[in-house]
Amino acid sequence: MLTRNCLSLLLWVLFDGGLLTPLQPPLQRTLATEPRENVIHLSGQRSHFQRVKRGWVWNQFFVLEEYMGSEPQYVGKANTFQAPLVTSVYSKPTNDMAPSQRSLQDVKWMLHSDLDKGEGTVKYTLSGDGAGTVFTIDETTGDIHAIRSLDREEKPFYTLRAQAVDIETRKPLEPESEFIIKVQDINDNEPKFLDGPYVASVPEMSPVGAYVLQVKATDADDPTYGNSARVVYSILQGQPYFSIDPKTGVIRTALPNMDREVKEQYQVLIQAKDMGGQLGGLAGTTIVNITLTDVNDNPPRFPKSIFHLKVPESSPIGSAIGRIRAVDPDFGQNAEIEYNIVPGDGGNLFDIVTDEDTQEGVIRLKKPLDFETKKAYTFKVEASNLHLDHRFHSVGPFKDTATVKISVLDVEEPPVFSRPLYTMEVYEDTPVGTIIGAVTAQDLDAGSSAVRYFIDWKSDGDSYFTIDGTEGTVATNELLDREITAQYNFSIIARKVSNTLLTSKVNILINVLDVNEFPPEIAVPYETSVCENAKPGQIIQVVSAADRDLSPAGQRFSFRLSPEAAIKPNFTVRDFRNNTAGIETRRNGYSRRQQELYFLPVVVEDSSYPVQSSTNTMTIRVCRCDSDGTILSCNVEAIFLPVGLSTGALIAILLCIVILLAIVVLYVALRRQKKKDTLMTSKEDIRDNVIHYDDEGGGEEDTQAFDIGALRNPKAVEENKVRRDIKPDSLCFPRQRPPVEDNTDIRDFINQRLQENDVDPTAPPYDSLATYAYEGNGSVADSLSSIDSLTTEADQDYDYLTDWGPRFKVLADMFGEEESYNPDKVT
Repeated sequence: MLTRNCLSLLLWVLFDGGLLTPLQPPLQRTLATEPRENVIHLSGQRSHFQRVKRGWVWNQFFVLEEYMGSEPQYVGKANTFQAPLVTSVYSKPTNDMAPSQRSLQDVKWMLHSDLDKGEGTVKYTLSGDGAGTVFTIDETTGDIHAIRSLDREEKPFYTLRAQAVDIETRKPLEPESEFIIKVQDINDNEPKFLDGPYVASVPEMSPVGAYVLQVKATDADDPTYGNSARVVYSILQGQPYFSIDPKTGVIRTALPNMDREVKEQYQVLIQAKDMGGQLGGLAGTTIVNITLTDVNDNPPRFPKSIFHLKVPESSPIGSAIGRIRAVDPDFGQNAEIEYNIVPGDGGNLFDIVTDEDTQEGVIRLKKPLDFETKKAYTFKVEASNLHLDHRFHSVGPFKDTATVKISVLDVEEPPVFSRPLYTMEVYEDTPVGTIIGAVTAQDLDAGSSAVRYFIDWKSDGDSYFTIDGTEGTVATNELLDREITAQYNFSIIARKVSNTLLTSKVNILINVLDVNEFPPEIAVPYETSVCENAKPGQIIQVVSAADRDLSPAGQRFSFRLSPEAAIKPNFTVRDFRNNTAGIETRRNGYSRRQQELYFLPVVVEDSSYPVQSSTNTMTIRVCRCDSDGTILSCNVEAIFLPVGLSTGALIAILLCIVILLAIVVLYVALRRQKKKDTLMTSKEDIRDNVIHYDDEGGGEEDTQAFDIGALRNPKAVEENKVRRDIKPDSLCFPRQRPPVEDNTDIRDFINQRLQENDVDPTAPPYDSLATYAYEGNGSVADSLSSIDSLTTEADQDYDYLTDWGPRFKVLADMFGEEESYNPDKVT
């Protein structure tokens, strides 16, 4: 008791003297919910010390993470003492404190109850997070232990509840109190670069301190406790090219003017160490791959000052005759080069373009070369960068110049025609062998050779023309007809005599000129009509002409009546002098009754030489028209119809006739249907009545069991005694077995019955099937009737059944078995 009082007094002096500053620990429950007498006020002034009665008080406990001891880790103790309890004695310890100071700072709250007198009547219970699995409490002493190792990074604190209960009554002595056990961090996690490895780039030639990249390492330890999570960055590999800020992790350049063309890739190894970089801290590393990006700091340079090229004179226009290249150590668009020919000798014959893939200058031919005219050309080519960087203008001009010398090589060439295309004209029907033109080809080489000409038969397979092999003159080989073929297109080949492999080809276009040999005709067959009420001078048709000849510009056609039709014309032709003419009436009215058709001969004449003409007969039909001139009818039958009868009236008359015909057809059809119905009787027809008899009868001679008259037609008996047989439908009967021998009496009996029914006038009016169960006489089995049978079955012998043949085999087997099974017969 004295020791506890002294400890309480010491703590009070320390706080009252200002040696320890009360701090409110995290996660502390407010004391406003507890009785006012449980609160002790601490201030700078000395207050009157008074002992007060206390109930449950609580705060947070601490337990060290990753504890590896053999015994459970002690957390705290629930105890009872009478000294005043300071509620705010807690300060976060630091790593630089002495062990004695840390023990003073790590004062943990203790669970205690004023009702616990130390007599063993109080039992302590623990519940909440990890109670029983992570933490246990001694029911008697209140000691709390951690029974397994804890990881702060997995769970930083645990919230539990403790209560003091009477050990006998199990009743709580005070209300349940809640407290926190916090896992105290240790440095057990190294810094990690979650985003590594890193990739970064920085332009070459950058100044010192240029920003490259910022790296960040994460430490899972508690950043609020000690230096376990305080990370310091350093470079292990990559100096002296780069540096890193130890606190922020920003990587910067450390050397000026780093050249990409010297070294492009750098691999920097970064280390992050906790504990502020002090000895004993944990470290993690990552790799940063840094690439120097290109800038245009190098001009293009030709590897040599003169380029020699040799070009055959036969090179076609637009072909590539050579390549030159300037070297630029830069990369990408900074290495793109533009080539230009400096104006001078030969510059107008050549052109140069840049190959985008290889950055070479491709020299192309703009005009044809001729060794006989000029054998060599010299010009200069300039190479320059397209994308310049103003920061490097002071280095000098970003261009270079080289000289190109081109030597023209002599090549033996084929003959050359004087024209690229020859066009000739010839009149149709020109006599065979007439010369219509000529072609010319020359050998331009130094040693000139003779040339021979040939027609390319692949293009002129019909051989309408021939050519002189030496002179090159073209003549007709057949008569030409413009109306069949108006134009010919073929090729002529020129071949050197000295080298027959050297040939050239030219196209020949021959137009066949027209000769006026066909007369003009009416363009189309017109369907001309004139109204009966036509007036003189009316134009009833406009006609035009067509000529199968090729009509030249200004060709005119004239129209007139033939001389025989001009004597007393009913119609005339008016020439409009624009290659059309009109058919004009000359009478006042026309009658279809007198004349329905008129034939008008029209003469058409052209204006070419020689003049051609033709007579064309036009047919003019007289039609009935209304007052406005609209044609109503041109048919001949319409002439005989009443004048006042309109088309609508005719349609109405025809419609009435059709309706009357339909009524007559319907009436006839109904009459025929009614006659067919009379052949059938009403519902009393005997064929509609089915009579079923279930009487066994007394045999073939018994006819009193039913009335056969019910099967007869009463009307047929009264009206006519003659039978009205109706042919039954053909039926498919099952195949019958061949008749059994010795059945003549049955056949005679059936034939007798059939004859009786045939002559019976009261028989049914249709064939009926009668079944007769006549047994007959003379059966080898005798009578099977039970009449006259023996009184007892035991006296009968059925062995004779086996002699009756296969038909009675089943019956013989059945009765034979019964006889063999007789129990009365005992051997």
